[in-house]
Amino acid sequence: MASQIPIALILSLALTLPFAHGREVVCEELPAELCAFAVSSAGKRCVVESYRPAGGETAYQCRVSDVSVERMVDLVETDECVAACGADRGSVGISSDALLDPHFTEKLCSPQCYENCPNLIDLYYNLAAGEGIVLSHLCEARRVNPIRAMAELHSAAAAPSATELSTISSLNSDSVAGAPTSDVAAVVPAPAISDDVTAAASPSDVSQYSADPSFDELDADPVPVPATSPTAFFDDDEGEDAEFI
Repeated sequence: MASQIPIALILSLALTLPFAHGREVVCEELPAELCAFAVSSAGKRCVVESYRPAGGETAYQCRVSDVSVERMVDLVETDECVAACGADRGSVGISSDALLDPHFTEKLCSPQCYENCPNLIDLYYNLAAGEGIVLSHLCEARRVNPIRAMAELHSAAAAPSATELSTISSLNSDSVAGAPTSDVAAVVPAPAISDDVTAAASPSDVSQYSADPSFDELDADPVPVPATSPTAFFDDDEGEDAEFI
């Protein structure tokens, strides 16, 4: 009977840890309590998702994510690394929020985690990079000045990430490409002022800013105005004066 206990224990581990004995890891087949930090046979990270069935309570399931992992497949993180790095198997989704916890970053940067748990270090290295932070620099800064390191981390987290900046830039490009709104008037640059009097008086320069094409024609070929003799006005005045005399 005693010899059967180890066999039962081995069979139990084989059922609860699908990666054992060379078996492939399929995220959808993992129990929720083993899902977080696991890597599938396709090199994708598994993620815990919550759902609520009709009329039921919130439940959790394991799903495959779009996050790829290099040089690691068929991996379910060990309890030793989860404890050494201060990670939480019950975390839903994949987020960098844990990096803002000084107790978590202290464990993550500890030699027990940083040197022995490459899967978790790879995960949080990429999450930190998404916030504009280099994890190795953060860990080194923590050793020198933990308070300042966390202050810089919070400042970086408050700033827009590269993805957000790219989205904002895309939205600005779309608004410029579209028609101007009625609330915003189009700004027309003023022509440059030239010190050259000849250039300023040139008809070709004036035509560049003419709103009516007829102005260009008048400048290019002016219509001659017939000369009027000044005596014509005096003659009329003399005629009028003669009538009154």
